[in-house]
Amino acid sequence: MATLTRFAQAFRIPDLRKKLLFTLGLIALFRFGSALPAPGISAANVRYCAGLESSRGTAANLYAVLNLFSGNSLLHVTVFALGIMPYITASIIVQLLTQAVPRLQALKDQDRAGQATITQYTRYLTIGLAVIISVGYVELARSGSLFPGTDCSAANHPLIPDPSVLTMATMMVTMVAGTAVIMWMGELVTDRGIGNGMSVMIFTSVIAVFFGELEQIYLTWGIPMTLEVIAVAVAVIAFVVFIEQAQRRIPVQYAKRMTGRRVYGGATTYIPVKVNQAGVIPVIFASSLLSIPQLAASLLGNQNNPPGWVAWVDRYPRA
Repeated sequence: MATLTRFAQAFRIPDLRKKLLFTLGLIALFRFGSALPAPGISAANVRYCAGLESSRGTAANLYAVLNLFSGNSLLHVTVFALGIMPYITASIIVQLLTQAVPRLQALKDQDRAGQATITQYTRYLTIGLAVIISVGYVELARSGSLFPGTDCSAANHPLIPDPSVLTMATMMVTMVAGTAVIMWMGELVTDRGIGNGMSVMIFTSVIAVFFGELEQIYLTWGIPMTLEVIAVAVAVIAFVVFIEQAQRRIPVQYAKRMTGRRVYGGATTYIPVKVNQAGVIPVIFASSLLSIPQLAASLLGNQNNPPGWVAWVDRYPRA
């Protein structure tokens, strides 16, 4: 109750009200793009296939994690289908390279100009990754492999009725542009909104999927299981917050010094060191890496003579 009271009081401060309204407006625009079908897509067939996939459960789909971070727009083939994942992956790659490339390490040690250069490199890498991902994603939609285990093949329920080169190129350009717009909106939230723009975008995507999944659990298992899921979700969130806020306090003792007849110093304090320094970055990066073999296997599995490792990946899927 106290949190809601503080949130209501924030709207009474003009500066905070402006930032909150600006952030809410960008979130609304982000959700609109996540529901807007990409050009060249059959929206009716996508809804049909997505409904079949929902009845099977998202856990059975290898794109479950990517679909979660895209706000359920990946499997609906929307303008923002790629979501924020290319930017997250690019950011992690650049952070790792700063420890191995002396040029990037020198930029990191500089002032704001060096940080701006690294941010620009991250943007370029984001666009490059978005181009690569969009090529595979559009090919999956064209071949009917986006919804494995259903009758949503290219012959029965084609997601792309006219799979011409121009149509597929338009789809790829639109999705890459959508990723660039999401990246731009995240930076706007950081600069002119409430801050942590990329985290706000991820939170919005997860929340958008959570209530739909909760409804699916209710329709399938009933109220008892729904209450159990809610209880587990609250417990997990509380535990994550506890670990995130946990810190190891390293004691520091200042030596005493005498100036004239007065004694100064001798105070005891501590240096707070977070227990979880890396946050969720390793989990997100690991999920992205584990999705690459299955994505490649889905692309090559439709060939007449696929490589031998494709069968191995299909036999041991990622849990």
